[in-house]
Amino acid sequence: MIVRNCLAFKSLLIAAVIGLSAFPGVVMAQDERPIVLKARVIGGDTLPEINLREVEILTLEMPRTKRAQKRLTKLVKNVKAVYPYAKLAGIKLSYYEDQLLAAPNDRERRRIMKKAEEEIKEEYGDELKNLTFSQGKILIKLLDRETGNTSYVLVQELRGNFTAFWYQAFARIWGYDLKIDYDPDGEDKQIETIVKMIERGQI
Repeated sequence: MIVRNCLAFKSLLIAAVIGLSAFPGVVMAQDERPIVLKARVIGGDTLPEINLREVEILTLEMPRTKRAQKRLTKLVKNVKAVYPYAKLAGIKLSYYEDQLLAAPNDRERRRIMKKAEEEIKEEYGDELKNLTFSQGKILIKLLDRETGNTSYVLVQELRGNFTAFWYQAFARIWGYDLKIDYDPDGEDKQIETIVKMIERGQI
């Protein structure tokens, strides 16, 4: 019975293709209006040629050991915790970019950047102080991703070279590196996958 049904379905499908082949490159929609497509003849069959946009499949491979699974779970949690702040920094920088470009001198640019810094501190300072060491390291990397500049460069723009030097010196004592670059295709590939999955609402 199942075999007969399959044969019947194949016969209907072949009949439909033969019917379409009489009008190469044209497919009839439900409202009877023709949709013109490119067509290619392969082995005597006329087939429509459709270009599909590239789709990126994102997955996080689950490690085999429980210890590695815990590390991955913690990484996902930490990225989700700090990504909004990195995103906010990128938005703020973009918002003030026109003002910075229009500023007549470095002194005015520093005043604008100082204002942006104070706004972020006032609204999110307490939350940022409560970040863990691991979350802080991830945030430094994601700031580079969202702003196009390392944290060191951002501090330079906000406070000048001298302050940036001391920030970096103290950051190194605590195990941070403000000059670190974000590497989405190498060391930070897993973080990049997590961020994209967050953006798509997958996690």
